[in-house]
Order: sequence, then C-alpha cells, then structure tokens
Amino acid sequence: MNEINIVFGTVISLLLSVVAYFIRQLHSDFRKMEKDIIEVKTTTQLIKTEFKSSHDLLNQRVAYLEKRIDIIELLTNKNKSHE
Repeated sequence: MNEINIVFGTVISLLLSVVAYFIRQLHSDFRKMEKDIIEVKTTTQLIKTEFKSSHDLLNQRVAYLEKRIDIIELLTNKNKSHE
C-alpha cells in the first residue's frame, strides 16, 4: 500500500512539475506578446502621426494651388474683359 502511495505521489509530482513548466513558458510567452503588442501600438501611432502630418501638408498644398488658380482665373478674366 505504501509503495502505491509513493508511486502515485511521484507521478503526481512529475505531472505537477510538467504543468508548472508549461505555465512558466506560457507566462513568458505572454510577456513577449505584451512587448510585441506595445511595439505594434507605438509603430501604429508613429505611422498614424506621419500620415496625419502628410495629409495636412497635402491639404495646405492643395489650398495654395487653389488660391493660385483663383488668382490666375481672375487675371485671365480681367484680360479677356479688357480685350
């Protein structure tokens, strides 16, 4: 009877050791994943900021070109009316 208890105790200890090992590995994987997610968030914010600044710059250029076109159209219309 004692031998069976010792065998079961040994098997249970081994199984718990295996479970603890995999839980430790899982925990370290979650930490790595957390770091990766933080890096992805940072990269996403950087890309978003760069896109927004490029978009704002493009809008400024479009507004400037529209203003120039309006001036050219105004001058063209004045020249046509004086002819």
